[in-house]
Amino acid sequence: MIKAGIIGGAGYTAGELIRILINHPEVDLDFVYSTSQPGKPVAGVHQDLLGEIDLQFSGEINKNADVVFLCLGHGNSIKFLAENQFSEKTKIVDLSTDYRMNGEHAFVYGLPEFNKEKIKKADFIANPGCFATAISLAILPLAKAGLLQDEVHINAVTGATGAGTSLSATTHFTWRDNNFSSYKAFEHQHLNEIGQSLKLLQNNKLPEINFIPNRGNFSRGIHATAYTMFEGSLEEAKAIYSEAYKDSVFTFVVEEELHLKQVVNTNKCLLKLQKFGNKILITSVIDNLLKGASGQAVQNMNLMFGFEETTGLKLKASYF
Repeated sequence: MIKAGIIGGAGYTAGELIRILINHPEVDLDFVYSTSQPGKPVAGVHQDLLGEIDLQFSGEINKNADVVFLCLGHGNSIKFLAENQFSEKTKIVDLSTDYRMNGEHAFVYGLPEFNKEKIKKADFIANPGCFATAISLAILPLAKAGLLQDEVHINAVTGATGAGTSLSATTHFTWRDNNFSSYKAFEHQHLNEIGQSLKLLQNNKLPEINFIPNRGNFSRGIHATAYTMFEGSLEEAKAIYSEAYKDSVFTFVVEEELHLKQVVNTNKCLLKLQKFGNKILITSVIDNLLKGASGQAVQNMNLMFGFEETTGLKLKASYF
């Protein structure tokens, strides 16, 4: 058993992490640290855990834990790690944007489908963003094959949980219900990490990425569509994607029409390929809080500690 801790325990991603970790056969959840909720019952905030967990939010940190998950607001992980020195044995999984871009740090980008061997050897993981996960899994096989040369057009819709628990004008029920809107068109922060992955796979070549993010009036999930020029046949495209994901335990190319209920509450990414003339359309669906955040974080933890990759993550979709 390994001892795990969570920093920033009151938000959505922390709640999903707690749910996974208390049922993980190789993990003892040692502490959930929160500056806003110290001493309060964890199940009082994450009420889906009522009757399942007696743990209280901690105001102190076990710096000798085997693994620590950082569920802090963007920009806060760097500051937190500068102020808190953990044991040399402690592995860190950061769910913020702080370490996703390559630089003068030891963090490895945690997209298992394309970085598995580095993740296995890593002590520090930068967990990918939710949009970046859905979109990267849709287009990186083409990049890996050297076939992503023309501009890519992407439209993606995310649920309300993608905005976190902090209230804003666009997160209130009265605004979100019966509503739909775009935001950060062509400049969403996840474009940087998508571009970084593309350049690594294509010898520094980066096609133009036209990305329109949208807010949907549902709680969780991401539905993304991407299209670009592709002169090959649909069968050739399927062969490329089958090869890219032949060892994947959570990403699957399917024939069925895709919708969110197939993946919500799971760590899966489902992809569908379609060919229209000289264009290829790739549809990608994930749960933004699981494959797009906490589930992928545990998947990375499993790889870092040599556990079976699916351990604790065989979750049923809330299909009906």
